[in-house]
Amino acid sequence: MNEDLEQLLQNLKLKTIAARFDEMLAGAEQNGTPVQTLVTQLLRAEWHARQEKALQARIDRADFPEPWTLESFPFKMQKGVKERQIRTFAELDFIPKAENIVFIGETGVGKTGLMVSLARKAVQNGYRALFITAQDLLDDMYASLADRSSRRLLKTLANVDVLAIDELGYVNIKPEQTNIFFKLMEERHRRKPTLITTNLPYSTWPDFLANPALTKALLSRLRERCHTIIIDGPCIRPQTG
Repeated sequence: MNEDLEQLLQNLKLKTIAARFDEMLAGAEQNGTPVQTLVTQLLRAEWHARQEKALQARIDRADFPEPWTLESFPFKMQKGVKERQIRTFAELDFIPKAENIVFIGETGVGKTGLMVSLARKAVQNGYRALFITAQDLLDDMYASLADRSSRRLLKTLANVDVLAIDELGYVNIKPEQTNIFFKLMEERHRRKPTLITTNLPYSTWPDFLANPALTKALLSRLRERCHTIIIDGPCIRPQTG
């Protein structure tokens, strides 16, 4: 590669072509590959590299706590889950339909693993996802009230393609947090799907959120388009000691 070509590739930010040009050109000359085919191969290599980089960026932004996938989930151990149903969700039709998925069950039954696996599948197919614990979400909401950034926070969270909220019900909640959480669910309603894991049945949410009237309105929106997965099965979390 001469200096002019190298500079042009750098200016155009064609990093993969620049890195692989000499190697692929040598192979093309050795094999008698037509120029058009070589150009196609170089451009395809650049495209694949950019796709992989974009995917990794979406995974990083999603902030998944563990590398769970549906392929690694122990369905044979967790008889409380219908594998066919989960794999149907993995076709991702729930995203354009803005259908929520709520996983309800005791600690260690695999709720988070299933939620993250579906969110990861979404990311692999070009969607933006965000994993956040309920505690962190509510803390962020409370902090946003202090510095008057609630509107900006809500806008960001409302526009995420798939919002995955983990462990709703394990935290203490203030009235202000209930209000802003309701606003978030209202803004995502019929627009974007929300995935939630919780140890609480819906009947106890009014007590947890400490506002029966607002909770009723929230559940009305959440459950209008919602798949509720109640996992009544054994703990599958590895035990130590």
